[in-house]
Amino acid sequence: MRHTQANSMPFAYLLVSHGSRDPRPITAMQQLAELVCQKLQSNLTVSNVVASRLRCETLVGTAYLELSPEPLHEQIVTFGKNATHFGCNYLKILPLFLLPGVHVMQDIPSEVALAKQFLSQDMMINLQPYLGSHPKLGSLLSQRSTTKAEARILLAHGSRRPLSHNPVEAMAVSLGAIAAYWAMSPSLESRVQELVTAGCKQIAVLPYFLFTGGIVDAIAHKLEELKLQFPEVSFQLAEPLGVNTELADLIWELMES
Repeated sequence: MRHTQANSMPFAYLLVSHGSRDPRPITAMQQLAELVCQKLQSNLTVSNVVASRLRCETLVGTAYLELSPEPLHEQIVTFGKNATHFGCNYLKILPLFLLPGVHVMQDIPSEVALAKQFLSQDMMINLQPYLGSHPKLGSLLSQRSTTKAEARILLAHGSRRPLSHNPVEAMAVSLGAIAAYWAMSPSLESRVQELVTAGCKQIAVLPYFLFTGGIVDAIAHKLEELKLQFPEVSFQLAEPLGVNTELADLIWELMES
């Protein structure tokens, strides 16, 4: 059901990602929040007087499940209390995760439930579907690789939760690719070996990750090693999803679903 913002204060939105010691994903999260805020501002129907008081960091925030000075539920509480000062009584939380792993299915819901205990009953909290559930995400990912190749490898992180890889496998099929995982089998190396054995000379690797960071750097390094191992093969490494208006549009659609 789509909620309307007409004649009411806007909702507050909180984007939740894993967290990183690398500053690049943190910066990317802030930039993405700004794009989502632009979507919000374009949809506001409140009075100009109220709108002039609104600030992006008050209505669209970022939070992190791990590697943050505060646990996620405390970040939610702080953001929620700040939002109530502007009359917002509805907080939507969207997990920026690509797989329905333990973080999405267990950790984040537990933190949200804990946060509810510390917020006023007037503040409603709704946990939105995780980013990887959006049906258009595959199309956006495909745009990261424009060079034609004989074979594609969709490379995701991987999860220990049973059945969490099903969406990756389905997306790989829709992209005409085969799935591989950074943290478990089948690995990038094993998939490349399979393709080379089958006679492929052009291989594109699509990293199923949000932003450039340590893992994407490691993938690039691994691909350089594979180029030395298979000099007769042309490899292409696509960009991760990254910060762009198209991704912000998908996030907005999930927020308003």
